[in-house]
Amino acid sequence: MGASIKVMIVDDSAVVRQTLKEVLESDPDIEVMAVASDPIFAMKRMESEKPDVIVTDVEMPRMDGLTFLKGVMAKDPIPVVVCSSKTEEGSDNAIRALEYGAVEIIQKPKLGTKQFLEESKMRICDAVKAAQMSRGRTGRSKSRPPTPEVAPKLTADVMLPKPDGAAIVETTEKVVIVGASTGGTEALREFLEAFPEDAPGIVIVQHMPEHFTEAFAKRLDGLCRINVKEAADNDTVIRGRALIAPGNKHTLLKRSGARYYVEVKDGPLVCRHRPSVDVLFRSAARYAGKNAIGVIMTGMGDDGSRGMKEMHDSGAYTIAQDEASCVVFGMPNEAIKLGGVDSVLGLGAN
Repeated sequence: MGASIKVMIVDDSAVVRQTLKEVLESDPDIEVMAVASDPIFAMKRMESEKPDVIVTDVEMPRMDGLTFLKGVMAKDPIPVVVCSSKTEEGSDNAIRALEYGAVEIIQKPKLGTKQFLEESKMRICDAVKAAQMSRGRTGRSKSRPPTPEVAPKLTADVMLPKPDGAAIVETTEKVVIVGASTGGTEALREFLEAFPEDAPGIVIVQHMPEHFTEAFAKRLDGLCRINVKEAADNDTVIRGRALIAPGNKHTLLKRSGARYYVEVKDGPLVCRHRPSVDVLFRSAARYAGKNAIGVIMTGMGDDGSRGMKEMHDSGAYTIAQDEASCVVFGMPNEAIKLGGVDSVLGLGAN
């Protein structure tokens, strides 16, 4: 099948396995290379051939899907889409799946699963394609044009102009601007737990589906000394608080006089993400300049690498998470290769 995206389905329901296989193979760019009734069978199959994307349930015999997901991301990161009835928005399973590195979560109903999967054909195929793209490979047949959902790969230009190089008056207030993706939820927990109550204001883009960011922010708020909340349009960036960009919305840093605030808005996918780290970083380069500290953390792909270079060039101090502490070293490594990083540090570094 040429350069089709190779998918492995892991689910203990024979009906779900067969339905998902039919749904995915209805797309000419996707090939189901294998199905497995549990993660043990899946791991044995992966010894001989590795898929481009894994679609897995959570509740299965012999090994649960979350343990499987954690093992996959630790050993050989492969994009994983979780498709389960046990991942309600804001649930512990959903947050843990995202913490362990799931690229997308599709919530199956407890009843009528076969009909739901058939009716959600486009969303499921798009989730698999987005997962494949997050690894930085096209995995696409040269004989077919790219689908509009993932191409063209837009830059931050569609959201705001590049920094114009005008001098930004330095204030006593610093802002910390953070971008993360796969594996970032757990890294962010460790990162934010280290901040004191009077820490500089923080704005974060973590690639995460819509509706999950609010639950994630609330969870962090209960663990950290600083206040953590999902960003809302016009929220002020203040000391002792971190704002997390809501899923499916771009978040930009803006400035009015000495006040920093965020703008939360709709817009096209940028670097195939919404929210996009590149959009946040560019806005920080434009409106904060040398008053900002930029941090790029674990994640697949290259979102944030260009924006970090723009922050660096505007005078911001920029930091990349080191390879040893990353679940996936893609985003930090791309920023380093572009020359936009001042320091490479591990989690917990002072």
